[in-house]
Amino acid sequence: MIEKENVDVLKNQSKLEASESVHKKLKEAVEHKPTPDFLSHSESSVTETVSIGTLPPLHYLNESVFEQTAPERDDGEHILFQTVTQNTDLITGVYEGGLKIWECTYDLLEYIDDEGETFSEKRVLDLGCGAGLLGILALKRGASKVHFQDYNSTVIEQLTMPNVFLNCEEESDDEEQGKKDGSPPTKKRTLDSSRRSLSDRCSFLSGDWTSYLSLMQSKDSTLKYDIIFTSETIYNTDYYPSLHNVFHELLAEDGVVYLATKSHYFGVGGGLYLFQKFVEDKDVFQIKSLKDIDQGLKRHIVSLTFKKSHS
Repeated sequence: MIEKENVDVLKNQSKLEASESVHKKLKEAVEHKPTPDFLSHSESSVTETVSIGTLPPLHYLNESVFEQTAPERDDGEHILFQTVTQNTDLITGVYEGGLKIWECTYDLLEYIDDEGETFSEKRVLDLGCGAGLLGILALKRGASKVHFQDYNSTVIEQLTMPNVFLNCEEESDDEEQGKKDGSPPTKKRTLDSSRRSLSDRCSFLSGDWTSYLSLMQSKDSTLKYDIIFTSETIYNTDYYPSLHNVFHELLAEDGVVYLATKSHYFGVGGGLYLFQKFVEDKDVFQIKSLKDIDQGLKRHIVSLTFKKSHS
């Protein structure tokens, strides 16, 4: 019995140290603005397209080509070099997996297709967005505001923003007029107009969730999202408090969080059941199972909504 208690103490101490380590490495939140040349790399990149049911086609930069061209890219965080040389999809506190489109993102897209969500005039947060496919879909289906957040600034600048503009450039209706009056070429006009219209509807942010929450509240204390999408973000139990805080503070009273996840993340420790217990202990949200996927590692889609007793 004493030996078991000692083991439990050591486990708790280890968790505490890990949690303190995470807090020491808080990554300051930064808002990213598209620059005139930010599409220069993506124009020569190989793109892929995912088509699911009745959803509009979603385009994204090819991951393999993206990695192969890593030495040519601006990367102040130096994560591209590390992920390639270490052959890893995750370096805790350094790189949180945003360059890869994980399986649960496709699961959530399929669920949205099944449910027929249009997002008309909704305010949407794509939390831990990576390639940004969920937020991009919301944009294409009428969302009034979409904010894209990822831990790494490199992911936001090199992947998310190019993907958003790749999908959301508007067709110009005045090509002939441009030829007559000497206005800029259609492609440039299209990009310029897209930047203006999208800048009104989009924001791009990097940093850890605690810093992100502080930044958003300082920018607009009344900001609330109707929908929060988050996919494969509960793999590390140390992040649960900050994730829950984002939901608690930024979800609209009648809003919904859609979370796509695996049952368990081997080698990292998190997963649906641990997160569900965390949420139930907090007693703020009702967590509801929406869909289970049994192919390969068991995966799930759940929703979080405020309990009626919440005030």
